[in-house]
Amino acid sequence: MSEPKRRRASILALIPLLLFVALAALFYGRLGAGDPSEVPSALIGKPVPAFRLDPVTGLARDGAPVPGFAASDLEKGVFVVNVFASWCAPCRIEHPLLMKLAEEGRVRLYGLAYKDPEEQTLRFLNGLGNPYAAVGADQSGRVGIDWGVYGVPETFVVADGRIALKLVGPLTPDRIATELMPAVDKALNGVPAQPAP
Repeated sequence: MSEPKRRRASILALIPLLLFVALAALFYGRLGAGDPSEVPSALIGKPVPAFRLDPVTGLARDGAPVPGFAASDLEKGVFVVNVFASWCAPCRIEHPLLMKLAEEGRVRLYGLAYKDPEEQTLRFLNGLGNPYAAVGADQSGRVGIDWGVYGVPETFVVADGRIALKLVGPLTPDRIATELMPAVDKALNGVPAQPAP
């Protein structure tokens, strides 16, 4: 084989390796960089998906049955919708913070029990306390999917029927102070949600 043909064969042999390195760099740049909890949502600034969730049977708060909720219940006012499950360890970690938010009373807190049997949701909330004004039982996970939920916990701020913020992962005191409450305050002051770029 002549020298030019050998050189051409060597270059052609390197092309798959170079393509692999380029793709690996692209995937790393897209997946490995940034904060995984900062997932943009296509629903920001859009109306909440149509849904109706039944209450968790037997769940009470201050002696009264806790209702389920529907999209129509979120049309007027500012709400925090927290997606949780009894089987979710981070949900247990953030739960005291939700209790504190409920005690402060600045915003109505609704819970979406995601893929959780009612008896386990009931045990979870009766054991740790119920911060929610309403709890919807999404046992099939269909409503969560419509909201773009892919894991628990996730928390949404809803203002006048539109999704203003989506937080993926457990709430922390820092996230509440720097992300959740600023979004709630904006919504309470009538600042519209901005769609994701």
